[in-house]
Amino acid sequence: MNPVNIVQLLILAALWGGSFLFIRVGVTDFGVAPLMALRVGIGALFLLIVLITRRSARDAFHTLRAHAWPLFVVGILNSAAPFCLFAYAELTLSAGVTSVINATTPLWGAIVAFLWLKDRLTGLRVAGLVIGFVGVVALVWNQMDVGTSAATAVTPAATALAAAAALGATLLYGIAASYTKRHLTGVDPLAVAAGTMTGATVVLLPFAVFWWPAAPISTQAWGSVIALGVACTGIAYMLFFRLIAATGPARTISVTFIIPIFGILWGALLLSEHVSPGMIKACATILVGTALATGVIKWLPGMGTRRRVSAK
Repeated sequence: MNPVNIVQLLILAALWGGSFLFIRVGVTDFGVAPLMALRVGIGALFLLIVLITRRSARDAFHTLRAHAWPLFVVGILNSAAPFCLFAYAELTLSAGVTSVINATTPLWGAIVAFLWLKDRLTGLRVAGLVIGFVGVVALVWNQMDVGTSAATAVTPAATALAAAAALGATLLYGIAASYTKRHLTGVDPLAVAAGTMTGATVVLLPFAVFWWPAAPISTQAWGSVIALGVACTGIAYMLFFRLIAATGPARTISVTFIIPIFGILWGALLLSEHVSPGMIKACATILVGTALATGVIKWLPGMGTRRRVSAK
């Protein structure tokens, strides 16, 4: 990666790490479905405008229409459902904790790809899966201790349910990745982003209307949902696909390891969230497990050399 790409990767991680902050701020006023419907709706509008400006409107809508069903399915699996699950989780968990759980996405991706697409799992990758999920257990256990000792106690059951919702979101991301690989390979990535966000909007709109909050919504919450839609969805997806084109998917996916850093940082700086040593240890364990499970460990300096020498 050149310096420009590294800066873009850091900006992307900062935006996606910031999404957990904005969800935490906005979900109390909006509720789960209205907040996420606005997020995907704003993101869809942004991405559709970019898609049409880069290609003719006729070509853009032809692509969307030709792949309407798989785009709709991925919109549910990769946006509508997981976004709502994360929003529900953040009614209980901090922005930092949910951003760490989000880092388990590649773990689920590896499991789903193994079961569905018959991708090979080496012993090292299996070890990574075990280590990663041990880190999740440690993180949830740490949050149970924090919740029960806080002034406004959160029950262990509520913490476990919120963590399960966040893990359910990352599982859906893993399923969506395999479904996308099988049904949308070769389709313009920008069209995939715009189409899936549009599908997610169609799904969530009736729920948002039904559960629209009766109480007035604060200016802070409105600012959060605009930031979610424009910055953390529209602009972030643009950066993501630009990086894939410039550096390839393998290097771009390394953003997964940086997002928790920003998620914890924004939560601590802007929401005064407590960051315990146990939380940091659990985060490190999850990231190490993810690095092993996804094969990122092979990128470490010298690994390739040692492997070639041993092969001789």
